[in-house]
Amino acid sequence: MWSLPPSEYSVLHLLSLVAVAAQGMTAALAAGRRSMDWLGVCFLGCITALGGGTLRDLFLGHYPLAWVQNPIYLALAGGAAFLTILMARLVHRLKLAFIVLDAIGLVVFTMTGCDIAWQMDATLPIVIVSGMVTGCAGGVLRDVLCNDVPLLFRSELYASVSVVTGLFYATAFGLKLNAELWTILTFVLGISFRLLAVRYKWEMPKFVFTEEEEREP
Repeated sequence: MWSLPPSEYSVLHLLSLVAVAAQGMTAALAAGRRSMDWLGVCFLGCITALGGGTLRDLFLGHYPLAWVQNPIYLALAGGAAFLTILMARLVHRLKLAFIVLDAIGLVVFTMTGCDIAWQMDATLPIVIVSGMVTGCAGGVLRDVLCNDVPLLFRSELYASVSVVTGLFYATAFGLKLNAELWTILTFVLGISFRLLAVRYKWEMPKFVFTEEEEREP
């Protein structure tokens, strides 16, 4: 089995810490648009940053939950959300910051979910789904709680980015590839794919069904 170096020294572990903070910050920016109080902002930050991983662990039976085993994740997510409250007025391009931070969370959490499923000897489809749940679910919870249409269901590619990232990352499993380098390459690929999708409005084909079509003989 392809294995990463000890987690405290791996690139993926360090990127995961960045992603937890990034998703906490996206939650704060979303909460600010809904005029939530400070406690609500921090709470939403924790749900956004840790919700996808929690669902993944519940589905896979992977215990203890990541944030239960390492409460520092709670502090990091809530702290990043609180810090965003203090510095948000200094950031003039909040929309761009939101998109970039969300892309970081999507890509890194996808890799983390794939890695955990693989370490549990899951099949490739389960590995990819695990990555997608980890990458996408937190953002969906954030948007639903803020009464917004989740990014997952908007125009630009989102879940597709997670799937492509997971497939690319999973090609290293079982092969003698440099784990650190492959993690960095996957991160760059995923971030670039997501940001290009937003920039050029790449979309999946839409299914449109109207009442007029239903009435046609």
